[in-house]
Amino acid sequence: MFSEKYRPQKLDDVINQKHVVQRVAAFVKERNIPNMLFAGPAGTGKTSTAMSVVHELYGQNWRQNILGLNASDERGIDVIRGKVKEFARLVSLGIVPFKTIILDESDALTPEAQHALRRTMEDYSRVTRFILIANYSSKIIEPIQSRCAVFRFRVLSEDDIGKYISRVVEGEKLTIDDDAIKAVVYISEGDLRKVANLLQTAASLKEKITEEAIYDVASRAKPTDVRDMLELALKGKFMDSRKVLHELILRQGLSGSDVTAEIHRQLYSLDGMPEEKKVQLLEQCGECEYRLSMGGNEVIQLEAFLSKVMLLGKN
Repeated sequence: MFSEKYRPQKLDDVINQKHVVQRVAAFVKERNIPNMLFAGPAGTGKTSTAMSVVHELYGQNWRQNILGLNASDERGIDVIRGKVKEFARLVSLGIVPFKTIILDESDALTPEAQHALRRTMEDYSRVTRFILIANYSSKIIEPIQSRCAVFRFRVLSEDDIGKYISRVVEGEKLTIDDDAIKAVVYISEGDLRKVANLLQTAASLKEKITEEAIYDVASRAKPTDVRDMLELALKGKFMDSRKVLHELILRQGLSGSDVTAEIHRQLYSLDGMPEEKKVQLLEQCGECEYRLSMGGNEVIQLEAFLSKVMLLGKN
């Protein structure tokens, strides 16, 4: 897969996280890392940074000295008392005097498992280090956070995503146009894994990657289509707006949640609309999303939303 092939092998290769890399590199250089908590949005390089750390620490012996678990799959107290504890008590191989346990998605650990982990971190601190990876650090109990150096990862900028796309396109010899690149940046929302998956899927379908192909494989509504739909409704052209909605849902096969997500993004950029009306539209969008989540009919709920948009535009 593209995402695995272009994963960083060294800390210097991690994209746009210099504030983290510089601090972590100093620990690695001394061969004495603390327990660490990597927190931040998905696809920003947390797991890649953790793997780069163990590669640089242990060299060729890294496989024998780390235990990697995805806590969302193995999140009970038995895993902590079994696999984690058994590995933590073993002596490391090589010149580094400790092993490393990487717990990916550790915010999915149950509270009981987290309290057991806290005790394990205390008992084997001399021979084992822990790298916890979480999207939401608030879901990690305070006693564990206080035992870790916390590193917060930032959402990647559009320039950084563009550089990554260029690297993949050059390495895989892909043909892609500028509009497709903009579409990938827009859809990915700073998640490099999503970038790699979009490029790989689009490349497997067509020789040239276009904007249309990107939106097709992403199953996302095109921003221009949703914006046109909203503007038609605001101008009082309800039937024309409804026709665009049917095109999105019935012909393109998008879900109601996909459409409401794009509506939410487009509401803020509607020109010439007072802030008060944008707030009212946002409230109606939230109500529509809630009704869809409760099992409401997609077409009926979105048509009802467009009718409210039209009435608000007339007022």
